[in-house]
Amino acid sequence: MHGIKTNILTTGTRAIAALASGVIGLIATADDADAVTFPLDTPVLITDLRAALAKAGTTGTLLAALEAIYDQVSPYMIVVRVAEDDLDQDTAVIGNAGTYTGLYALLAAEAQTGYRPRVIGAPGLDTQAVTTALATVAKKLRGRVYAAGVGDAIADVVTYRENFAARELTLIWPNWSNAFAGDAVARALGLRAQIDEDTGWHKSLSNVAVNGVTGISESLFFDIQDETTDVAALNDADIVTLVRSPAGGFVYWGNRTCSDEPLFAFEPAVRTSQILQDEIAQGLVWASDKPLTKFLVKDVIDTINARVRSLVTAGRLIGGRAWFDPALNSDADLAAGKLVIDYEFTPAAPLEGLTLNQRITDKYYADLAAELAA
Repeated sequence: MHGIKTNILTTGTRAIAALASGVIGLIATADDADAVTFPLDTPVLITDLRAALAKAGTTGTLLAALEAIYDQVSPYMIVVRVAEDDLDQDTAVIGNAGTYTGLYALLAAEAQTGYRPRVIGAPGLDTQAVTTALATVAKKLRGRVYAAGVGDAIADVVTYRENFAARELTLIWPNWSNAFAGDAVARALGLRAQIDEDTGWHKSLSNVAVNGVTGISESLFFDIQDETTDVAALNDADIVTLVRSPAGGFVYWGNRTCSDEPLFAFEPAVRTSQILQDEIAQGLVWASDKPLTKFLVKDVIDTINARVRSLVTAGRLIGGRAWFDPALNSDADLAAGKLVIDYEFTPAAPLEGLTLNQRITDKYYADLAAELAA
């Protein structure tokens, strides 16, 4: 070549895009639903929830769940309609992992619709067997499951809670009054999507006003300044409950998951971990199969750190960083195309317990005396 040739070099930090964290994955029944809009055992993307209500039929749980969600927000949703089966409803809801039927159809949702469900539930259908299967699917999807606590009294629900150890699971008890069996779960799904949209995935479900409810199905003693109430007992057992807020209206109350790992006891810690995993992994697809040079390693680290800094600035993280550890990257591994990058983060914990120290004193009478003298 006689002249000048310019090479376009794609190096440097890349922006990591935010995920759609509030996409709901709903499992429901409705034998009379429109079969074209809601085919059986098929993940369907709903982008206009209001229009979908007219196609949901009136039997089963689908219409009631959609209405409860719509009271909170009109999100993107993945709906899987399963058959109504009076003899073995659990089997119809759970379906088959090998053929992606029932709730396992959620695993095929992203491939078929382009959207991954991350807020998951089967309102009114969530028996222990179904909830266990939902937690398994949520772990694969890095999503959050809301399910009903089972029991007629607090002691029963606390005992039921002991059946689970999944960080992806939140149990809710009791229900909203004068509502279908899955109303509290359905409204939690909608509220979670609303919070993600308005505030962010780092805010827990707790203490945010719920639309469309008039009361609570069980009488629970609640006092925000008392550690020995019914509500406190439920929260101590990692169960999210329902209260009439001192500020007015009705809210969910509780931040805990069913995790057996204390580091993931709070819902925001789990969701922060999940979102970071997916955002960073998807944001580094460009780096795969590029020449493994020191420039590539630096670009990968800088890309992660740039995203972490932006999340800290937005108030979604307390802090974090990524780095290269030579001890984890031997010459042989690097020569084989294998690279290990460490990163750490500190999630924003919810202010679950606020202590106020009240003191009685007469010292302000001195100020009063001075004012009167003046």
